Parts: sequence; C-alpha cells; structure tokens
Amino acid sequence: MTGRTKATAEPTEPTRRSSRISAQPKAEVKEPVQKATAKSKKRTADVDGDSPAVKKSKAEEEAAEAPDTAESNAAAAKLATIDVGDALPSLTLQNEKGEDVEVSTLAAEKGVILFLVPKADTPGCTTQACGFRDIYPDFTAHNFDVYCLSADSASAQTKWQTKKNLPYPLLSDPKRQLISALGAGEGGKTKRSHFVFEKGGKLVEKRLPVKPADSPRLALEYVKNLNSASA
Repeated sequence: MTGRTKATAEPTEPTRRSSRISAQPKAEVKEPVQKATAKSKKRTADVDGDSPAVKKSKAEEEAAEAPDTAESNAAAAKLATIDVGDALPSLTLQNEKGEDVEVSTLAAEKGVILFLVPKADTPGCTTQACGFRDIYPDFTAHNFDVYCLSADSASAQTKWQTKKNLPYPLLSDPKRQLISALGAGEGGKTKRSHFVFEKGGKLVEKRLPVKPADSPRLALEYVKNLNSASA
C-alpha cells in the first residue's frame, strides 16, 4: 500500500509544476510585446503627424510670396497719369513695321500729335485717320509730326496703313500702357482722342473724347495758334 501511494504521487506533482511554469513565461512574453507595439504605433503617428504640418507651412509661405511679386510687376508696368504740363514718358512701343520706338524721344526735335483710335480699319477710325492724312503736309509745315496710337497689332496697322495710304507712323500699344496713362484706356477700350505735345515733349493740349471728323481739324487749329503765339 505504501509503495503504491508514493509511486502515484511522485509522477503527478512534477506534471502540475511543469504546466504552471510553462504557462507563466508565455503570459510574460505577450505583455511586453503588446506594449512595445503600442508605443511604436504612437511614435509613428507622432512623426507622421509632424510632416504634413511642416509641408503645409512651407506651401503657405510660398503662396504668400507669389502675389507680392505679381503686384510689384504690375505696379512697375503701370505708367503715371499724363496731364497737361507733363512730359512724354519713357516707354518703348513698336511701330507698324515692328521696330522699337522710344516714346520719350518723339518730341525731341519737333512737336508731336498723338491721335488715338479704338480699332484699326473701322469706319469711324478710318474717317479720323484719313482726315489726318489729308492735311498731313500742314502739320509738317508747322514743324509737327503725327502718330496714330492704338492697341492693334503691328501687322493689323500695316494692312490699314497700306490700304488707306497713311503717311505717318502707327504705334502699337497692346497693353494700353500709354493709352491708359493718357486717360483714354478705361474698361479695356481705347477712347477716340488726340493729344498735342510741343517740342521737348510737354503736353499742351488734349481732346478727350473727340469726333472722328473733328479731330484732325481741331488739332491743326491748335498747332497754328500755338505757332502764332510763339512767333
């Protein structure tokens, strides 16, 4: 009896102890792994969350700088308003041949008539342009040059000049820089008008607006009176 009891008890106790010991390490290994995984996820989220914020701030800085550059370029391109007593501005335009013309030098040796038309080769503009053509010798006799100014392309002006035998140069101002400075470029359109600059480049007379048939006659009358007064 005694021998049987000892034989049965001895194998049973080691089996229970081994199962408890093997279960404990498994539980201890799982807990650290889970905690480490959670920490790594939090750290990853923190790093990923910082990156978009940095990229966004850089994009905002670049976007804020862009309008300033555009505004400064626009301000540089805009000319100051030209009124009676002011001089021709420093600006380069092209004539009907595509040649560069420095506006500030137009009246260096003679007086200048600038007449403005809304659009080349249209009825009213043709009446005005041909009116200056017909009395062009009278302007030159009084030591004045005549220029037609419009926002048309040089090629369109060339066709019109050839078609109507216009003896004077045509200046192309597609951005309406000079036209706007003269006060004739509101609303993206050119107002029919003419301006008289005496020798040296000072504006002495402006007609804005003016009728097509009246423009050449009124400009010549002013030039004659100007020369008579200075004689």
